[in-house]
Amino acid sequence: MIAFIEAYRADYGVEPICRVLPIAPSTFYHQAAMARDPARASLRALRDRELMEHVRRIWQDNRAVYSAQGLAQQGGTLPPTDLAIPFFGYKSHISIDRKFRLIRKWKTTDAAASGGARLRESLLDKTNTASTVWADTAYRSKANEDFMDKEGFVSKVHRKKPHLKPMLRHIQRSNAGKSVIRSRIEHVFADQKSQTGLFVRTVRITQATMRIGLANIVYNMRRFLFLEGLNASA
Repeated sequence: MIAFIEAYRADYGVEPICRVLPIAPSTFYHQAAMARDPARASLRALRDRELMEHVRRIWQDNRAVYSAQGLAQQGGTLPPTDLAIPFFGYKSHISIDRKFRLIRKWKTTDAAASGGARLRESLLDKTNTASTVWADTAYRSKANEDFMDKEGFVSKVHRKKPHLKPMLRHIQRSNAGKSVIRSRIEHVFADQKSQTGLFVRTVRITQATMRIGLANIVYNMRRFLFLEGLNASA
């Protein structure tokens, strides 16, 4: 897309093209400046560039058959990172209460950040009257289990399937029961997308954090009014 705008900017101008394409003019100018001078890129972008070269070399050396997991586990040769392949964008991490589905804690990160590690970064609310935590397998780790046990939380996090082994029937049933509660958080994201049309396109994470935070506040206000309506009609 950047190359397309560069090719036709002399004929049509950058702003008119960006009004048609799904890209902000500031994004184009930022990318064009980095293309002219790679040193202007952020430290994260420079690190990602080095990491991509490292990943590509390992992948080619192993006949182009390694998966992302294989690359990450290949003799510990990859630098420490959340994901083997960089992702772009932002993530909204939230915790809600089971009964009212109100957002109690939230955090915004870049899309490459591992969701599981965020659980230990003030995402759980100790002032909540309940102490049980439901989450999917991405949040299942020894570090998280130790953290929840130390902080007085009761883990109901999904258990992972054993490597190269079938999952035991009782664990399947346990995970299915947990999903009934855990899936409620998906309703929050679905509501934000369908009711408010949440779509974040920013250059810096500061702006993304502000927009996602405002969206969470709007959701809680709408949810509160809905619950008030239910209470009034009861």
